[in-house]
Amino acid sequence: MLNIQSLWRKRESVIVTWLVSYSAVLFVPILFSLIIYAQANTALKSEIHRANDSLLKQMRYTIDTQIDLMKRLNMEMTWSPNLQTLMYSSQSDAEAPYTAYQLVKELRLFKTSYATIDEFYVVWKKGEAVLRAGNIRDIPTAFHTIHETGNLSLETWKRSVLEADTKHFMLLPHLNAGPAESSIAYVTQLPADLNGQETGTVVVMTDTSRFQQALEGISGFSDGLLMILNQNDEVLMTNRDPAEELLPFMEGNRVRLDQAKVGESELFYMDSAVSDLKYALIIPSGLYWEKAVNVRNFTYISILVSLVGASVLTWFFMRRNYSPIQQLVESLKDKTSQSVPGEPNELRFIQNMIQRARSEKNEIAQQLQKHQQVLRSNLIYRLLKGKTDPLVPYEESFRSFQMPLYSRDFAVILFVIENEDRLYDKLPGVGLSERSKLIQLIISNVVEELVATRGHVGYVAEVDEMIVCLVNLQADSVTWSEDLRAIAAEAQRFLERYEMELTISFSGRHPSWIGIHEAYQEAVDAMEYKMVLGKKGIIAYGEIQQETAGGMYGYDYPLQTEQQLINFIKAGDAEQAGHYMNEIMKRNLEKPVMSLNVAKCLMFNLVSTMIKVIHELGGHEDDCRLADYPLWIDEVLACDTVQEMQSALQSLLHEVCTFAADKRASHLLREREDSLRSLIEKVTAYIAERYNDANLNVNAIGDHFGMKGSYLSKLYKNQTGEGLLDSIHRCRIEKAKELMRAQSESISELSKVVGYNDAATFIRVFKKYEGITPGRYKEISGMNGKEVTV
Repeated sequence: MLNIQSLWRKRESVIVTWLVSYSAVLFVPILFSLIIYAQANTALKSEIHRANDSLLKQMRYTIDTQIDLMKRLNMEMTWSPNLQTLMYSSQSDAEAPYTAYQLVKELRLFKTSYATIDEFYVVWKKGEAVLRAGNIRDIPTAFHTIHETGNLSLETWKRSVLEADTKHFMLLPHLNAGPAESSIAYVTQLPADLNGQETGTVVVMTDTSRFQQALEGISGFSDGLLMILNQNDEVLMTNRDPAEELLPFMEGNRVRLDQAKVGESELFYMDSAVSDLKYALIIPSGLYWEKAVNVRNFTYISILVSLVGASVLTWFFMRRNYSPIQQLVESLKDKTSQSVPGEPNELRFIQNMIQRARSEKNEIAQQLQKHQQVLRSNLIYRLLKGKTDPLVPYEESFRSFQMPLYSRDFAVILFVIENEDRLYDKLPGVGLSERSKLIQLIISNVVEELVATRGHVGYVAEVDEMIVCLVNLQADSVTWSEDLRAIAAEAQRFLERYEMELTISFSGRHPSWIGIHEAYQEAVDAMEYKMVLGKKGIIAYGEIQQETAGGMYGYDYPLQTEQQLINFIKAGDAEQAGHYMNEIMKRNLEKPVMSLNVAKCLMFNLVSTMIKVIHELGGHEDDCRLADYPLWIDEVLACDTVQEMQSALQSLLHEVCTFAADKRASHLLREREDSLRSLIEKVTAYIAERYNDANLNVNAIGDHFGMKGSYLSKLYKNQTGEGLLDSIHRCRIEKAKELMRAQSESISELSKVVGYNDAATFIRVFKKYEGITPGRYKEISGMNGKEVTV
């Protein structure tokens, strides 16, 4: 078992590789022999294929002539005026038989012109008939006359002819087709008529015996199987049946033309020039292999001679070249046999040993580099935090870390990334610590290079999640402040390419190592002023100190101003309220720069105003827009800058104004509905009181209530669903019905009592609303005052 494993591992040895490489030389003569053999075989194949193509072309020419006659006759029948009139005209059922008779006479002429066409007819679906040359038969009779051979049922024939594709070839039985009793039919389904109904089919048939003669005449030149295939690659007919060599090429009812060779047979085919038919030929491949026996034997002998001669030379040179490699491997194994696992391939073993040595060297260098970076960052961190040690020689430490110093004057530039979360999202698949290191590396390279271009030297480190650049200023530099601002501006523009949004602050100039901590603290203090000045700016500590020194220590937001803002919000005037709040912010945040504490107090006071308004409005608990207003307040207070807080306050202000406006509009709508309801009640009472006045109409009622009659009628209909004039008529009719049930006055007298000047108008209106005349109503109501239901 161990010997087998040892041999298996030896498969990767260099000697095996060389054996394979040298053996490749054997393939040169073998390749030439195979090329010669292939060329000879190809020439034989080409000659046989050329002969087969000639047979197929001859077959195509012979059969396409007959197929072309069938298609031509089919086209003449399809475009016959009599057939078009019969199928698509709107002639009556009495005229259709005459048209069919004319078509039959025309088909008789086609019978004379196309003598080689054995049968053709038209299936008339609407007339349930088959039109042949000289006669018209119903479909069952025609089927029994033409196709009844026992191989096809009537229903199958109908589906094949009436429900098949538009144009196709198929094999149909034919009683008068001789011994075979079958024909190749070209079937054309006629288009539907204007109503979308199927019209019929044109069928042209030629007996298979005509094609069989052509196939047998051509197949005499070869032992192949000739076939005619339809558009679906199905066999219409062959020169002999059954044919066992056809079975390997069949897939269901179809012949697979994509398989050129299966077993000992090869298939060739050619498309018809006049139809969708295909002509195929299957011949045994042994026809040309028999002629290639001599070439094949010569090839085998040349290959054998090449193998024997080359094997001897290969073994000799392989052993001669392997000895130095084996000695080198043994020398390396003596030193590393206990630490390095065995490698079966000698060259890979040597390569692995070299790579291992290089890797160990690189790892040692990287560890030293990492330690140096950590020590350097720790040195800068302690200086920025003011944790200096008088016993530490800092100048010597800087030199040991290859950090030159130009003077004893220092300044600090502070960088804050405002879009850090979105920036991290653009680095998928990278860990959080790696992302932070990558961003710090980019900023370090850019900033340190920019500082160097200005004649200073800078060193970047990360402190309290901020990136800090300690700048050692050039001695006696008078433009150091302008240089620091230029460095910050150039860094912002350059890092925008990496989609970084930075806020940058820088300190003043400080001497000695202790001054580094003061410079860092000044940069941090200046960075806090981004709350007032906004993000993505450059803030200089010296400028902030000058502007805040002469600034005010309070803010302008008196009680009258607050009450005016509250009134705007309660009125729902979002535009005016927003403009007023902007004026307050602008008035307080103008130069000089407001101190941070004062700015925060102003923001808290504005937030307090919003809370007051929300509670004074009331009902906000049921409104989805203001139900979560405490969360809105938290978002406002969480803003980093005054500008962000102002934007959040404007959004909250807009929602509160919208709520107030909706509440005010809802209150006005309720008041309007109550007023309309009271008006409708008054109008209804007025009609009931004045119904007997003949001059009572829509305009009169409108004048009484100080309104236009048409407008009052529209309001009345919107509230009651009935027009004002309809209400007047209905009131009068109801009063008339009461009087007719209780009194015996005449219709003429009664019409005047209820407000109509003449009886005809009263009768017409009464019949419109009650469906009967007043006289008829009086009869069916009776004289006892009881109303009868009609």
